Amino acid sequence: MKIAIYTLGCKVNQYETQAMETILTERGHTLLAPEEQADAYIINTCTVTAVSDKKSRQIIRHLKRQNPAALVAVCGCYAQIKPEEIAALEVDLISGSGDRIAFLNRLEALWETRQREILVDDARRRKTFERLPAGGLEGRTRAMLKVEDGCLNFCTYCIIPYARGPVRSLPLEQAAEDAARLAAEGYQEITITGIEISSWGRDLPGENSLIDLVEAVCHAAPGVRVRLGSLEPRTITPEFCRRAGALDNLCPHFHLSLQSGCDATLRRMNRRYDTARYLESCRLLRESFDRPAIITDVITGFPGETEEEFADTLAFIQQVQFAAMHIFPYSRRTGTRAAEMQPQIHREVKEERARRAIEVAAGMEERYIRQFCGQTMEVLFEEEKDGLWRGHTRNYISVLAPGEALHNQRRLVQLRDVQNGTALGVLVGEPM
Repeated sequence: MKIAIYTLGCKVNQYETQAMETILTERGHTLLAPEEQADAYIINTCTVTAVSDKKSRQIIRHLKRQNPAALVAVCGCYAQIKPEEIAALEVDLISGSGDRIAFLNRLEALWETRQREILVDDARRRKTFERLPAGGLEGRTRAMLKVEDGCLNFCTYCIIPYARGPVRSLPLEQAAEDAARLAAEGYQEITITGIEISSWGRDLPGENSLIDLVEAVCHAAPGVRVRLGSLEPRTITPEFCRRAGALDNLCPHFHLSLQSGCDATLRRMNRRYDTARYLESCRLLRESFDRPAIITDVITGFPGETEEEFADTLAFIQQVQFAAMHIFPYSRRTGTRAAEMQPQIHREVKEERARRAIEVAAGMEERYIRQFCGQTMEVLFEEEKDGLWRGHTRNYISVLAPGEALHNQRRLVQLRDVQNGTALGVLVGEPM
């Protein structure tokens, strides 16, 4: 079959799509871009916000109009939570957020039977980690290594524990094997990802924690940059920093979930830390790494958030001085506790607060990047457009530089200027 895949959402979804691409090509299928005329379309959905759900429905309708004769198969978190909404769109196959192999097997069978199916399990009963091929198709510079699935934090705004189920971890030895294989395949960077990687190992025998896994991956792929996905702030302890700081190939780039800089709001969110603990995490990272990139997410307009509480958040993010931030107006999710909290904040207020936070974040990002101007930094180049190559430093500064055939090369670049959140630079020396 000729198959196209459309992916929404997080790095875990991207990883699972790359795994499905690998499996499908190994089985002899041809992969196309979503805008091409395919025999079958796979939509890997996200449900983190109501907007994500709406976008998934729009894509399904668009693909069915684009090619009415094609099979349409939907998987992912939205399909897990709301299969009946997707069934109303008359798609051919609905699967949830688990068992990608069974999903692909049924898609192949449907090519013959043309009988619609819904294959959605109870995510809460899942007990094992589904190991899929890490990496992706030839030509990619960065591989994602999924080491964990599921979450048991039950933040009051989040539907993901219901969509993904309990914590399941990839055993340390298998993670190291995958990392070594990815290094042998020529990947220059590995991103350790999962739904909640700070929970890695809780379901495994023994006392291993995330830093044990990070050490194993870094040692298995010593010539490859290793980058971490989103972390719960309490993961950052003196021991974590001591051991992480000794790893030469671990990137000094840390996404620490924040969501709010107000302790009262954090309590309503059921977050397990306060602003004092968050600041301690930032202090430990900055003592152990040279100017690490600390980035975060913030939700504006959470139920009950007053103007004073939002002001606390603005003051806190300025105190931390993040390298980059992702700002989201609160999205009400049916089935979560926050959806029933009062008062719900009006949409215009949520969006206005988001705009104010984005303005603050843009200034911090500019200051963070500009401190490196004049310095020479290692950049892994990924793609070219109009004669300029884009890549990222170890601390995840986006860099543009002129050059030829730089794909998947790590080169030294002198940073010269900053424009719109991107550093402009020139190559220095030969390939590394």
